[in-house]
Amino acid sequence: VQLVESGGGSVQAGGSLRLSCAVSGYTWSGYCMAWFRQAPGKEREWIASIYRPGGNTFADDSVRGRIILSQNSAKDTLYLQLNSLQPEDTAMYYCAADPFLGCLRGSIPPDNDFTYWGQGTQVTVS
Repeated sequence: VQLVESGGGSVQAGGSLRLSCAVSGYTWSGYCMAWFRQAPGKEREWIASIYRPGGNTFADDSVRGRIILSQNSAKDTLYLQLNSLQPEDTAMYYCAADPFLGCLRGSIPPDNDFTYWGQGTQVTVS
């Protein structure tokens, strides 16, 4: 299973970015995908999840209202639209997937509920 993130970059405060996560190599009929982020010197934190194919979504209160979670029609790419970005949003953003545990807890799953991870994409807000 491969997850490849893209779309990170540098943006001014108040701006927006759309991150992408392409997933391939899986054979699951249902699975959970999520976005996490890790700022320098901090622990990795969960942002949002979506269960496929049902489409149930979960988002952390700290970003709710500022993000849009979506997927393409083939459902092999997950997008995270980040709006009203602030310097505290600066972090490495990771995509994760899991066919079993990922979405069972709903909100604030621990990162060890996810088996597969991408390499991350950096978001810097100044």
